[in-house]
Amino acid sequence: ICFIGERDIREFLGRYIPAQPGAILTPDGVEIGEHQGAWYYTLGQRGGLGIGGRRDSSGEPWYVVGKDVPRNILYAVQGGASDWLLSRRLMASAPTWVAGSAPAATFRSLAKVRYRQPDQACTVFVEGEVCRVEFDEPQRAVTPGQSVVFYDGEVCLGGGIIECSDAPFGGWTQQSGASPQRTTENVHA
Repeated sequence: ICFIGERDIREFLGRYIPAQPGAILTPDGVEIGEHQGAWYYTLGQRGGLGIGGRRDSSGEPWYVVGKDVPRNILYAVQGGASDWLLSRRLMASAPTWVAGSAPAATFRSLAKVRYRQPDQACTVFVEGEVCRVEFDEPQRAVTPGQSVVFYDGEVCLGGGIIECSDAPFGGWTQQSGASPQRTTENVHA
C-alpha cells in the first residue's frame, strides 16, 4: 500500500475496512494477545502488537511471522533474529525484464526484497511466468505481495511479485518444490 504516502496505515485502512478482532498466537498455538484485523499487519512488523509485559516471555520484542487472513489469526515470535522470520527461497510471479527478456534461464544476480535493503546475492531460475530465487544467505521477512528486484551491479535487470517463500509461514508448498511442513527445517536447507 505504498501509494498512500506518509499516512498511518491503520487509520487509512480503518476508513475502508472495519476492525475485526482476532487472536495473536505463537507458532505453537499459544494465544498471547488480540489484534484488530490481520490485514493491518505485515510480516516482520515489530511495533503495534500490544504484547509487551508477559511474565512467560523473554522480554524481547515480538515480531509478526505469519498471517492466516481467512481465519483472522496473526502469528508472532520474540526476537528479530528468529528463524521464523528467515527464508532462503522465494517464488515470484509476473517477472518483467528491462531488456525485454531474462538474461538467461538461470543466472546469478543481486536482489532486494525490502526498501533500502543491501544487495543480496542469489541465483535466479526463470521458469516461464515464474522465477524461483535462491539466496546465498537467509533473508528476513520476505513478504508475499511485495516485489523482488534483480540487479547486475547498479543496473536493474527486472523483477517480479513475491508469491511465497520457504519461511515457516511463507506459503511454500510441494508444488513450489519444498516441504509443505511449516517448521524451521527448511530455513537453513
